[in-house]
This record gives sequence, structure tokens and C-alpha cells, in this order.
Amino acid sequence: MTGLARKTTPWWLSTPALLLFTALLLVPLLLTAVLSFNVYDATTGPKAGEFTLDHYIHLFTDSYYYGIFWRTFWISALVAVICVLIGTPEAYVLSRMRNPWRSILLLVVLAPLMVSVVVRAFGWSMLLGPEGLVNGMLGIIGIGPVKLLYTETAIVIALVHVMLPFMVIPVWTSLQKLDAGVENAALSLGASPFTTLRRVVLPQVMPGILSGSLIVFGLSASSFAIPGLLGGRRLKMVATVVYDEYLHELNWPLGAAIALVLLLANLVVMLSYNRLVEGRYKKALG
Repeated sequence: MTGLARKTTPWWLSTPALLLFTALLLVPLLLTAVLSFNVYDATTGPKAGEFTLDHYIHLFTDSYYYGIFWRTFWISALVAVICVLIGTPEAYVLSRMRNPWRSILLLVVLAPLMVSVVVRAFGWSMLLGPEGLVNGMLGIIGIGPVKLLYTETAIVIALVHVMLPFMVIPVWTSLQKLDAGVENAALSLGASPFTTLRRVVLPQVMPGILSGSLIVFGLSASSFAIPGLLGGRRLKMVATVVYDEYLHELNWPLGAAIALVLLLANLVVMLSYNRLVEGRYKKALG
């Protein structure tokens, strides 16, 4: 095989995947970007071939959208933090279990992924409703009915339930690469269990925590079904606003502009977080 053929072979082998990636992701994004600049007329709809910046100007000058984006990102960040606090210990316990208990717990962790997110959202709406199980249990201990449904609390609870597997699996995968003998060596040298976890285990699982938290944050920020069903019509997140613009207002260009701004903001937050955490991780190892 010549040197040129050796260099071009990986590209030829990657061509089908690159074409699929282009057709399913890049082309729709490009069409959405073009649509976001189209002029919109309330009587005739989007006007192809006529372009304007009005949708972006409206988006960046209206405080209503600032509130929507702020709510979306702080809820997503809170969900990611809660998933880290719950999912990391859960993954650690899972990695220390032996079969068949490991398989049983792994099935419990993955069980939410086997049910439609819409079904899970309806389930939480029944649990958190005024006559639901949660308020019933609170009534038993003397706490009056608490408004949970159609609040940010309901959205956070349901999102944590849905997103937790996306945190547990990456951390558990990182723990599979950790040699248990390293922990035993640290303990035998006089380190406390807490110091061993902090100085030995945690640095090893940081890549899993980083990837899991990024996945949870990104999926939460773009979530539609749970905010739509548990947040109601007044408590909106960005995905529900995009849905309203597309299907209720029929203002497709504005909906496309909001969707693209969400994508770009998501990328900026995730890349910044990735660089910050990776920088501290490398500094701690160095």
C-alpha cells in the first residue's frame, strides 16, 4: 500500500458516517439557521428569499426571553448538581457490588430509560398533584397540601429522575478502570477512608463526573415533555417556547432563532465548564 493510499483510506472508510452526520445533523441545522433569518408575515407566514435580523433583535431586547433562558439554565444546572450528588455515590456502590445484586441495581438504575418520558411525566403529575401520593403522605404527618405540580420543584424532581442514569453510567464506567488495590494500598499506608475517596478515587472518576454532568445539563436544557407537562402553560422553558412559536403562533423564523440561540448558549456553557473542570483536574494531577 502506497503512502497516499494509507493516508486516504481512513477518510474513505469514514465517508458513510460523515455523509450520514451531514444529512441528519448539519443540513437540518443549516436549514434552521436560514429559516431564522426569514421575514415573517402574520398573514402569509415566512417569506422565503427575504431576510431580516428582526427575530434576533426581538429575542435579545425582550426581557421576557431573558427570564426564560435564565430559568432554563439554572434548573438544568441544579438538576446536574443533584444528579452528581446522588449518582456518584450510587455508581460507587454499584461498582463495589457483586452479582446478582449488581445486575439487579443496574436494572433499577436503567429502568427509567425503558419507559417513555411522557409516561414518566404523567406519572409524576399524579404523584405531585393536590390529591397525589406525596401530598397524601404529607397530610399523614400533619403538613397541609403543598403546591408541587406546575412549579419549578416538580420540574427538577422529574428531571432528576429521568437524567440520573445518564450520570450513573459514565461514573460507573470510570470506576471500572480503577484498580481496587490502589484504594487498599492507600488505606494500608494510613489514609482514612475519606482521604482515600478524596485523593485516590475522586480524581480517577472525574472524567465520568464531567461527561455525565455535561450530558445531564445539555439534555435538561433542551427538555420539552417534562417542563411542558409539569410546568404548565405559565412556567415555560426554552423548548416549550420554541414549541409555542412553531405550532401555536406559527412564527417559524422566531422559533428557529430561539432554538439556535439555545444551542449556542448550551455549547458555550458546556465548553466553558469542560475547560474549567479539566483545567482543575489536570492541575490536581500535576
